[in-house]
Amino acid sequence: MTQISASLVKELRERTGAGMMDCKKALSENNGDIEAAIDWLRAKGLSKAAKKAGRTAAEGLVGIVTDGNTGAIVEVNSETDFVARNEQFQKMVAGIASLASKAGGDVEKLAAMTFPGAKHTVEDYIKEMIATIGENMTLRRTAALAVSKGVVSGYVHNPATEGLGKIGVLTALESDGKADVLAAIGRQVAMHVAATKPIALNIEGVPADVLEREKAILAEKNQGKKPEVLEKIFLSSLKSFAKEHCLLDQPSIFDTSKTVAQMVKEAEKDAGAAIALKGFVFYVLGEGIDKGGDDFAAEVAKMSGG
Repeated sequence: MTQISASLVKELRERTGAGMMDCKKALSENNGDIEAAIDWLRAKGLSKAAKKAGRTAAEGLVGIVTDGNTGAIVEVNSETDFVARNEQFQKMVAGIASLASKAGGDVEKLAAMTFPGAKHTVEDYIKEMIATIGENMTLRRTAALAVSKGVVSGYVHNPATEGLGKIGVLTALESDGKADVLAAIGRQVAMHVAATKPIALNIEGVPADVLEREKAILAEKNQGKKPEVLEKIFLSSLKSFAKEHCLLDQPSIFDTSKTVAQMVKEAEKDAGAAIALKGFVFYVLGEGIDKGGDDFAAEVAKMSGG
């Protein structure tokens, strides 16, 4: 077998923009012939895909799949909303979502899994789609929820097609109660999450840095007061903070006279058993992505005279 040097791999990477492992494989498959390796990468769509990898992908779809007591969510990005409406792209996101529960929230594990009905991985399938459609695409993130008994419910706001949209929510209810009742209340809670965007299930789940920031703001507003007084003010403010930001303490969008915790508690009568809301996941498409740099959508519009 031909020995492939690091310098040869480096040269191929610089000429094609393809990944290191793809370059190494291309050279191995072609006995170290760099020109043949370039053709091999082009035939596989890897060189073309790599050239697009620097472009910002902040559009796309969020996909969810639920199955009884398990559920998962994924975000797959594209450069334009036009591609997100493409049936091929939608089928790809649905296929990736169907695997996500087994990945358990590990995006690298999900990328390495075999795409449904194909012989290659999710990562390689996405690369093929990049070459076919002509836009950068990325599997950005994934999460999964499961309960030992009960239901994981999902909600997609304004779905593009079943289970796919720009806002997706999963909720997990642990209970021995009736599955249909649990699914209904779980969906209501998921709709509430989409509307109110809580940051945690309860005050205990709020990240420490968020609470420290709130404490600093209160200290600034109450300069000159003794530390013990400031602490009392802070503890008192936590109740208001929880009502605004913590799911269980928020007033339900379906009946603002009741909290989400009370809404779930009242559902126990119909479910025939105690219900514990164990967690939720909330994805908004493109949230947190720096959309600076090249605006591919604007570029396309400009080229078409739009």
